[in-house]
Amino acid sequence: MAIQWYPGHMHKARKEIEEVMPQIDLVIEVLDARIPFSSENPMVKTLRGDKPCIKLLNKSDLADPVTTQKWVEYLELEQGVKAMAITTLQTSQVRKIPDLCRKLVPSRDTTEKDIRTMIMGIPNVGKSTIINTLAGRVIAKTGNEPAVTKRQQRINLKNGIVLSDTPGILWPKVDNESSSYRLAVTGAIKDTAMEYEDVAMFAAEYFLKAYPDAMLERYKLKALPKDDIGLLEAIGRKRGALRPGGRIDLHKASELLLHEYRSGKIGLLSLETPEMAEIEKAEVARILAEKEAIKQAKLEAERLKRSGVRHNNND
Repeated sequence: MAIQWYPGHMHKARKEIEEVMPQIDLVIEVLDARIPFSSENPMVKTLRGDKPCIKLLNKSDLADPVTTQKWVEYLELEQGVKAMAITTLQTSQVRKIPDLCRKLVPSRDTTEKDIRTMIMGIPNVGKSTIINTLAGRVIAKTGNEPAVTKRQQRINLKNGIVLSDTPGILWPKVDNESSSYRLAVTGAIKDTAMEYEDVAMFAAEYFLKAYPDAMLERYKLKALPKDDIGLLEAIGRKRGALRPGGRIDLHKASELLLHEYRSGKIGLLSLETPEMAEIEKAEVARILAEKEAIKQAKLEAERLKRSGVRHNNND
């Protein structure tokens, strides 16, 4: 599945971020703790360069805590990166962020200049709620659907830190198909831009392998279904998602699975691990290299063809 949702304001936001970035001391990137790899926008790393970065694994109250700790350790292997698992439901966690900013930009402590930070992240990852908590008042609009913030704004936190807010931005093409599905499963894109059954089948297949006990317990199943369709049908039967004639309404069953996962009703389930990310990154790199090789071969063939035509004309 390829995500086909890249509104015009996201392209504009990228350009604006590019212009402002030279003035920024530190980048705060908000990730979804359930999908730290898939919610990590590759454009952020490109735009921030070698500036220090705090990666906030938000919604950790919905993720597998053991997996989240592995992600914190994994992300901090990168030079200049500090990772921190948070949930906006616990404001005390969020309020630790300014101290972390000061530790990563110690040079500002010796001057009277503010630390200039920029907070970035994909849509619907909780960025606006974090900003409001840090500011102690409602500044950024929040919502349960992606792409609420549409423009940049600068916020003086009055504690030596100035925060630049940015719209949530995806990137034009998600090369890793599994990441596309995970973004859809967690609600990072609007439901109108995805096929519920397709996304739910991806989630069901993963849950059966990674969290079988959670499926049995949540949906009161006596036995584990053998595949994704089987799980959705079992959910449909248990929850009365039926069409005339007793047929399972797969769309309704898919909605139930995705909505209950997003709300945490199924349990604390992460959709990816650092080990999975390493494998998928290597596979994406291989596929992109193959595509580039094919592209270059075609260009070379065209060049030789044109060269042959010119040679014949000269004869």
